[in-house]
This record gives sequence, structure tokens and C-alpha cells, in this order.
Amino acid sequence: MKNYLTTISITVITVICLSACATSPEGRQQLKLLPSETINSMGVQSFEALKKETPETPDENVRRYVRCVADAIIPQLPQDAKPALWEVRVFDDAQANAFALPGNKIGVYTGILDYAKNQHQLAAIMGHELAHVIAEHGNERVSNSLAAETGLSIANVILGGSQMSSDEKVLISAGLGLGIQYGALLPFSRAHESEADLIGLDLMASAGFDPRESIKLWQNMSKAGGSTPEFMSTHPSNETRISQLNGRMDKALKLQEKAFSKNRRPSCTLKK
Repeated sequence: MKNYLTTISITVITVICLSACATSPEGRQQLKLLPSETINSMGVQSFEALKKETPETPDENVRRYVRCVADAIIPQLPQDAKPALWEVRVFDDAQANAFALPGNKIGVYTGILDYAKNQHQLAAIMGHELAHVIAEHGNERVSNSLAAETGLSIANVILGGSQMSSDEKVLISAGLGLGIQYGALLPFSRAHESEADLIGLDLMASAGFDPRESIKLWQNMSKAGGSTPEFMSTHPSNETRISQLNGRMDKALKLQEKAFSKNRRPSCTLKK
């Protein structure tokens, strides 16, 4: 009986995995088991919980600056490309971090502005984080973890046979990048990070920002004294990363030139 159930479990999971195969914007094969609606809902829930725990910066100038950069990039997204559809929150916290969540949420911590020295570098960060959402990296890593750790129970969730357990909800929150608050962080893989770098580079350039500043941003991060900035904790920064960005730079500069021809010239400034 036990062997029979095991066989059934493997068969069901195999069928689901085959039906959930997808391709990332960069052409890489992905496993996405969860419906977008589920991931979006968990992104919104996680964002609301974070807002209750961390105050928004009272500095209107900072809020306006971050929103300006977001409003320039969002129209370049393949879906939900209207800034009004996105909630952007600047958290009053010294940690150098930022994130974007399914469900149209963007969070920026004031500490990241110590490393993003201008609008272009902040756009590189925002583009990178939005790229994770575009490529559905959160769904992918949650799917991989659920498939490995919960076995047949994920089939029940997907097929509507049961509600998600609290552990599964925590896992999704961690997979979306909020593990610091809600459990062990599920780090993005090097493949995810490389994709986010390249997609983010295209996004910022298409918005009219200078893609060459992305290199300077990572150099700023790498030169940070003391502990590694939180934004870099799961983001490998090395010669390979910079080399990949430089390899995409000609395309990015052409995208920026095209943006200029359409009068996309962001002018977001942070008054001191």
C-alpha cells in the first residue's frame, strides 16, 4: 500500500511539474507550480504586514524622489505598466535594501540611498528588483521548495483540494524575499540574479536612465566598509556580474537612445 501511494504521489507531482514548465524572459526553463493569483495575494499580504512593522519615512522629498524613479520605470514593464497600479513605500530604516513583490508592490529602505548615489543607480536597483517579479523568480523558487519539501500536499493545493497551511504561507513569504521578517530567506540563485541584472538593465535604459551607472552601483556596494549591505547579502557581486552587464551594455545604450528619441529623459533629484 505504501509503495502504491508513493507511486501515485510521484505520478501526480510529475504530471503537475510537466504542466507547470515555463520559460523565463531570458529563455531559461522554469518550474512554476502556483497560480499567479496566489503569488500576488501573498505578495500583498506580506507587504501589508511589513508596513505595520516598519514606518514610512516622514521625508516627503525622499518619497517624491523614489516615486519619480518608479514612475519612470514602471511604464516599461510588460504588464501592469501604469504607475497608478503600483504602491511604492519608502521605509524609514537604515538597512541598505529594496524589493519588489508580486501584487504590484515596491519597497525601498532609506539606507539604500547611501549606496545609490543618483537617480540612475537607484533605477538600477529598482529595475533589478522589478525584474525578479517580471521573471516570476519568486514563484519559481517557492515551487521548487514546495515540490521538494511538501511532496503531494502541493498537488492538493494546486488542484484545490485543500487550503495552504501556515508553513506553506511562510515559505511563500520567504520565497518572495521577505524571509528576514518571516523566516529563513530563500535566496535567489545565481541564475536568477544574472537574469534580474540583465532584465533590470534593459528596464532602466528603456526608461531613459544611464545603464552605465549600474556598474558604478555594484562597485559602490562592493566597496562598502564593514558588513555587507543587506541588498547584497544574496546578490553575488563579482567580476562575472560586471562582465555580464558590460556584455549587455551596447544593447542597453541603444535602448536608452531609443528612449531619448521618445522624450523619455527622467529628471529625479534628491534635494539635500
